[in-house]
Amino acid sequence: MTEYLKAYMSKTQQRLSDCSSPDMLEELLAEHMDKIMFMQHERIVHFLVTMLFAIVLAVFIIGLLLTDNMALLILVTIILVLLGFYIKHYYFLENTVQKMYRVYDEMLEKRRDLAKKEDTSHD
Repeated sequence: MTEYLKAYMSKTQQRLSDCSSPDMLEELLAEHMDKIMFMQHERIVHFLVTMLFAIVLAVFIIGLLLTDNMALLILVTIILVLLGFYIKHYYFLENTVQKMYRVYDEMLEKRRDLAKKEDTSHD
């Protein structure tokens, strides 16, 4: 997912800078809005999984403290490592979705600029 999003964002920025017609821009806007919705869904799913791992980690830590079962220490360690990776990925998703919002704002600004250019060329 990380490489996919990085490639998509790079391609989208390039397409936006190359975009010169309102039709091309509208197509790009629609596609980008779809991707934003997909990534918002992905972000929510990863948030829920991250919270689930955090809750499971807390339960196993409590179990470790109450029972002194050292086998739980192995589970706590594994879950802690997995939780670290989930947090890292969620952080990436969160930041990328926010970048997508900024790119969308750039697209809207470009649409306004193209509309102004068309209005002045018709006068």
